[in-house]
Amino acid sequence: MEVINEMAGTVTEVRVSPEADVQEGDVLFVLESMKMQIEVQTPAKGIVRKIHVEEGDFIDEGSVLAEIEEV
Repeated sequence: MEVINEMAGTVTEVRVSPEADVQEGDVLFVLESMKMQIEVQTPAKGIVRKIHVEEGDFIDEGSVLAEIEEV
């Protein structure tokens, strides 16, 4: 499953690492957009398989932030 960004902005925090176990609702990333902080949560329980962004990256709406294998 891909975690998709819903709003363009800058990645200010990456709170997970590859192979991390995550629960539905865990915050994976924090973005800043239009001077607002946006928490990106995982939609399902799983294992983080790949992270596509780093802190400081500007990302467009619809970008893939991470890949999670559902368990």
